[in-house]
Amino acid sequence: MGLADALPIAQLQERLIDSFLAGRKPTTVAAYRRDLEDFRAFVARQPGAAVYAASIDRVVLELFGLAAGQANALALGYRADLLTRGLSPATVNRRLAALRSLVQLGRTLGLVGWSLEVENVGSAAYRDTRGPGHDGVMAIIGKAEDRGDAIGVRDTAIVRLLHDTALRRGEVVSLDHAHYDAEAATLAILGKARREREMVTLPDATRAALDAWVGVRGAWDGPLFVRLDNAGAFEGRLSGEAVRLIVRRLGAGAGVPARPHGLRHSAITEALARTNGNVSAVQGFARHRDPRVTIRYNDNRDDEAGRIASLITEG
Repeated sequence: MGLADALPIAQLQERLIDSFLAGRKPTTVAAYRRDLEDFRAFVARQPGAAVYAASIDRVVLELFGLAAGQANALALGYRADLLTRGLSPATVNRRLAALRSLVQLGRTLGLVGWSLEVENVGSAAYRDTRGPGHDGVMAIIGKAEDRGDAIGVRDTAIVRLLHDTALRRGEVVSLDHAHYDAEAATLAILGKARREREMVTLPDATRAALDAWVGVRGAWDGPLFVRLDNAGAFEGRLSGEAVRLIVRRLGAGAGVPARPHGLRHSAITEALARTNGNVSAVQGFARHRDPRVTIRYNDNRDDEAGRIASLITEG
C-alpha cells in the first residue's frame, strides 16, 4: 500500500482543522476557532446552506469544493457581513487572514488549486500610541498600592510589569513562578508569536513589586499570578480578561482611562522620549519584530503630521 492509500484525501480533509491549529499557542488556537466559527455561522445564514454548515469541518469541505470565483464571492460576502456588523478593521482583517491561511494550507496539501484574493480593509493602526502617560501610570500604581492587601500587592506587580517592561497581558498571565529568577532579577517571557521564552531584566522598582507579590504568594510551583477570593485564598491562574478588568478598575479609581495595552503604549512612548527617539534601542525594549511599528510610536510622539501642517501654513 502506497502513501496515497495510507492518507486518502478524505482523511486529510477531516484532519485539516487540527493540522491548521497544531503547534499554535492556546490563545491563538482559541482565537482562530472563534474566527472560523464566525465564518461557519455566516455560511449557515445563507439560503439553503444550513445543512452544509453543521460544523467547521463540513464548511471547509464545502468551501474547498467551490470553484475559485464562487469561493472568492463567498469570502467577499463574508467581508461585507463583517463590516455591516460594525466590527473593527483589526477584527475583520484577522478573520479574513484566518480564512486565507486555511485555504493556503489546503493548497499546500493539494486539496484546492486556487487562493482567496479578498483583500483586507484599511486600518489606521496605532492611532493612539500614547496611553495614559507617565503621570497616569503612577496614579494607577498608587491606587493599587493604597489597597494594602494581597490583591493590591498582586495588582501593583502586574501594573509594573505591563508598564515598566512593556509586557503584553498575555505575556504576564503566561508566567509561572519558575520563570522568575529573583537573584538575577530576570523574567523568561513568551513573547507574541514566539515559540521560545526570552529573558527580560527587571528595573529595581519592578523587581521590588514582584518580590513583594512572591512574598505573599509563596514560592510554590505554578502560575505566577493567581486569582484571589474575598478571603485571600488562591484560585488558579489569572486570565487575560481578569488583567484587563483589573487595569480598568484601577484606572477608574485614579480618574485615568486605562487598559493593559495602553500601559505598554505609555512605556514605549516614554522610552522614545527619554532616549531622544532612539528607535533601534526602543524596538528591542518593545520587542517589535518590525521597526516600522516602533517608528509609528515615534511619529505620534513627535506629531510629525501636525508639525508639517504648521510649517506649510506659515506665512
